Amino acid sequence: MGAIPDEPRPKPRTLGCSFLIDLIQKTVLEMESGMKTGLLFAMALLLVGISSSERGLGVFPEESMSKAHFPTVKASSLENRELTLPGDFDGARNLVLVAFEREQQKNVDSWLHKMSQFEELDTDFRYYELPTIERMNAFMRWFIDSGMRRGIPDRKARERTITLYLDKKLFCDALAISDQKRIYALLVDRQGNVLWRAEGDYDEDKAASLKSALEAHRR
Repeated sequence: MGAIPDEPRPKPRTLGCSFLIDLIQKTVLEMESGMKTGLLFAMALLLVGISSSERGLGVFPEESMSKAHFPTVKASSLENRELTLPGDFDGARNLVLVAFEREQQKNVDSWLHKMSQFEELDTDFRYYELPTIERMNAFMRWFIDSGMRRGIPDRKARERTITLYLDKKLFCDALAISDQKRIYALLVDRQGNVLWRAEGDYDEDKAASLKSALEAHRR
């Protein structure tokens, strides 16, 4: 699967946005240092008019993985590291948690709280949080990322958070994602191969399945 093609840069958003921007900026400035990523992600998604609820399901069948490939995308972590994914993922095996909507942060957190067991199992395992948003102009990307950066005091968490601003349809088509009302946990290598996948909240069945996949692909 090739890179997601560049599109013409969108025109700056001016009509009807000033009040919303002022409100969000005031909220960001008043945030406590320990505020979670989800609140900033919620603000970002309000700017593109997305709102829905999460429904968790289970592990994907193997045939869905054979059709999926992580496309080449350019992005930056909240520590301002410029990346070309999937080649710049740090691990040989990387669990990426893809979220689309503001209500989904709690579902992402259900995975984040359990990552240490997989790091202990596989020393070449890494994990990332990928809030996924439609393309925006440079100012809005800076505004959103700056707010997220202020709200995440932990440097390692900022390093693992990579906001994707892209054509969501092309991205989802490449990964065989059919429903943005769910989060997706994808185990990918640096070549973009999808080695394992699941959707929805973390649970013990998915954990066991992921451990089996890590063991199989370490050989």
